[in-house]
Amino acid sequence: HVQYSSNWSGAVLTSPPSGQTFNGVSGRFTVPTPSKGTGSASSWSASAWAGIDGDTYGNAILQAGTDFTISSGGAVSYDSWYEWYPDYAYDFSGFSVSAGDVIAVSIVASSSSRGTVTLTNESTGKSVSKTLSAPDSSSTLGGQNAEWIIEDYEENGSQVPIADFGTVTFTDCVATTSSQSVGLNGATVIEIEQNGQVVTDVTIESSSSVEIQY
Repeated sequence: HVQYSSNWSGAVLTSPPSGQTFNGVSGRFTVPTPSKGTGSASSWSASAWAGIDGDTYGNAILQAGTDFTISSGGAVSYDSWYEWYPDYAYDFSGFSVSAGDVIAVSIVASSSSRGTVTLTNESTGKSVSKTLSAPDSSSTLGGQNAEWIIEDYEENGSQVPIADFGTVTFTDCVATTSSQSVGLNGATVIEIEQNGQVVTDVTIESSSSVEIQY
């Protein structure tokens, strides 16, 4: 089952096991070296993240991940961040990321209005964590979706030109409920489609691995 989106590509579990809710999502990815995308721009970017909710359940997303950017001059930069949508994304400070590093993402909701996000750079051994509360009473989690995504994210109200991120594979993908863990079996594939053109190629390689190719 494939969905098309202007900004998301990857894998989404659109419903938890019957009668349960998702309270955790985790996975790993290797940080890519972005190349310039199409057209002329001052920079091109994309973001790799994992999160709870935001697909069929649209009120909120609890998420964390890493942005990668290449400037028109060829400079590559990385920022890691956390977000309880619809609040803004905030950068983790003092968490350095380089191409080729393995980043583990862990999203744990202790309730519908509270959660902890953790990024671990397994290549450097450094970890950052943040406990967040829902930004308001209408932005609580439903625990209905779990996702592993490359996003063409928005900045200052418009989408950034998408970088050629090569191939990013999320491995060790697990979503948890209070009583069980599930993988990618039955996940929906999401592809980015812009200006009538599909710019990604997503393959669910196993119950725990999804490959996203630009």
